[in-house]
Amino acid sequence: MLVLIITAIGFVAPSDVHLASLLIAAPALMAAISTARATCAVAALSVAAAVICDVHDGLLRSPVLPTHIAALMVVSAFLVAFCSTRDRNRREASQLRAVSAAAQQVVLRPLPRRIEDLRVAAAYRAAERMAEVGGDLYAAARTPYGVRLLIGDVKGKGLQALDDTAALLGAFREAAHQHRTLPGLAAALEGSVRRHVAEASATDAHAPERFVTALLVEFPHCGGLARTVSCGHPLPLLLRDGRITSLTCPAPAPPLGLAGLDPAEFQEDSFALAPNDLLLLYTDGLAEARDRSGAFYSVADRAIPRDASACDPDSLLEEVLADLLRHTEGRLNDDVALVAVQCPPAA
Repeated sequence: MLVLIITAIGFVAPSDVHLASLLIAAPALMAAISTARATCAVAALSVAAAVICDVHDGLLRSPVLPTHIAALMVVSAFLVAFCSTRDRNRREASQLRAVSAAAQQVVLRPLPRRIEDLRVAAAYRAAERMAEVGGDLYAAARTPYGVRLLIGDVKGKGLQALDDTAALLGAFREAAHQHRTLPGLAAALEGSVRRHVAEASATDAHAPERFVTALLVEFPHCGGLARTVSCGHPLPLLLRDGRITSLTCPAPAPPLGLAGLDPAEFQEDSFALAPNDLLLLYTDGLAEARDRSGAFYSVADRAIPRDASACDPDSLLEEVLADLLRHTEGRLNDDVALVAVQCPPAA
């Protein structure tokens, strides 16, 4: 359309006004909004229109005509090359997102929306663009001892963190069914992390420095109770009657990879739960997020939830993530994993 408009104006303008040079605007505009193929087509049309305009202006034997054509062709070539590179980068980014999404489905499996009588929701936000899974992790298991949850944060980033994440999640999904107590499960996971680190040491000299902060939470079949074992990881936030409070652990164990193998070294804490109570499990990407002034983000200090009567796991996570991004102005310096669990209503 722009080519036709410029050409039409050129036919009615005085012959000493040469508009052919303006035709470069057409492929430039097309390069900004479309593909390399479309830009190439518009560039060819612009060259043809430039010849028509210059011939109409009596420039057939003038050096102006080849100058216009050469300028259009050179600039158009750069524009097509730019579009080709951009389109290739877009394809690669799309493939990267697809691979990342597939890795997330395999490593960080989606949690069921309901596990026994508990309502569950989970969310993951990666700090790095186009990454959908990294060093934060969560998992759930329905076991003979109750529903068990794991949330954790692996030291480091990249493929090494993904490797450690997959190793711990695989160990948890098996060991959660084999150990009657949470301290026994924590000791088993410590042994798994140690074996994983020992194997990784064969190819990574820094492998002995790896560790994982982790929190185990158990909801026994009897209900009304949550048991926790912290391995250097913060305890959940409790939402009750529209008010959020922080649960505390007097003596957390060291992170997995640095802890002991004796279950007695892991302290189990118990917390009474009421109907409709919500627990929010989180990684340090939430607690350590800052705004531009350096102020830390704190869910307990925010007006969350805004509607306590309609609060459920999904709406709580949606509200927390939206508020977190407002606090940080959309910038996350660390991955954030969240799991919300709601107790059943009163019978």
